[in-house]
Amino acid sequence: MITVSGLNVTFGRGNRASRAVKDVSFAVDAGSVYGIVGESGSGKSTVLNVLSGLNRRWSGTVTIDGDRQPYKRDRAFHKKVQMVFQDPYGSLHPRHTVDRILAEPVTIHQLGQVKTRILKALEDVGLGPAYRFRYPHQLSGGQRQRVAVARALILEPRILLLDEPTSALDVSVQAEVLNLLTDLHQRRHLTYILVSHDLAVVAHMCRRIAVMNRGVIIEELSVETLRNHSPEHPYTRQLLNASIGYDRAAAEKLEEFGLND
Repeated sequence: MITVSGLNVTFGRGNRASRAVKDVSFAVDAGSVYGIVGESGSGKSTVLNVLSGLNRRWSGTVTIDGDRQPYKRDRAFHKKVQMVFQDPYGSLHPRHTVDRILAEPVTIHQLGQVKTRILKALEDVGLGPAYRFRYPHQLSGGQRQRVAVARALILEPRILLLDEPTSALDVSVQAEVLNLLTDLHQRRHLTYILVSHDLAVVAHMCRRIAVMNRGVIIEELSVETLRNHSPEHPYTRQLLNASIGYDRAAAEKLEEFGLND
């Protein structure tokens, strides 16, 4: 469903240029959940921005559902590929009701049956019609993220790009949203790419995982390898140790894995 080959992204020019993504390549099968994990600044969200069409300054090859993607995507692409952002407090317009937020993509794509689609989308994410005319500030963080998921799903896409979809939520609410995403994936046979710095979240949802550090995929592994604590690269092992919890002895052994351009 998704193939990325030799992807490069550079921010800035001249002496101030910074390569955020360096020769990244991977493939995602239709109907699978593919994870990209790494610490902040590793380049994982930049990869998603290229896939979604938000970033148009890149080089390499991106193929989605058999079509090689240009820098600027058309309306049909955005119906097929939708993105759920990290921060539900920032991704929803504060002065728009849930009804207007969900109606906007339906209107843009001229799908019709706006009310029916809105009610169905709210039902699919576990929110009833009582939430239809509420504003974002009247919702909890988990409810806001459910609205963001509903907004992505209302166009009936085949691919969802998930950029740290639970990191801004409380732990108990994170589990609810992850279970919702898992259920939607199974019912709708969607293809996911999930970006996260949390290995537990990635292990819960993904079968294949790419580990990024400083713009490079340093290792691709199965979820079984991750759960068995048997990755090959020392950086991945370090991420695993860090995910267990704070340990002074382990913290003192942390290494800086610098990668040459």
